Amino acid sequence: MPTWTIKPEPVTGPAVDDVMRQYFTEMGQRVLGHSGTEAQLEAVLAEDPHQELGPPDGEFLVARGEQGEFLGCAGCRLIGRTPRTAELKRMYVHPAGRGAGLGRGLLLAVEEAARRLGAVRVVCETNSQLTEARALYTRCGYEEIPPYEGHGKADHWYAKALA
Repeated sequence: MPTWTIKPEPVTGPAVDDVMRQYFTEMGQRVLGHSGTEAQLEAVLAEDPHQELGPPDGEFLVARGEQGEFLGCAGCRLIGRTPRTAELKRMYVHPAGRGAGLGRGLLLAVEEAARRLGAVRVVCETNSQLTEARALYTRCGYEEIPPYEGHGKADHWYAKALA
């Protein structure tokens, strides 16, 4: 069984840009049926930046294997003040990290990060094509809610109160 560590890392730099490329490429393939061109990928990265997942109102978590290899990531950012709400963003498990509970581990780490930021609730959005994500959120106590923002191809929204 693979082992990993999940720690906050800076959300800027070439390594994170590479991870975001993997994330957006897979999301394009799964949700749109194609990964898009390099120009389209650059446009997506420019219009949906991930810098907001850093301090002071966000945190970016990276899962690494025993040799330091990237296995997954997830971030959160504060979006609401009443109630103080954090949004889960960029949750991604690399194929090498799938099937061993890493998605759940990342989700729990994001919930802890949200608590550190002072949030009392976490929200997230996903797409019908991402059945594993939807099942994970439900298993971890998230409930479907009405849309809270209009991002891209999302068609399911979830929330969980933090104890």
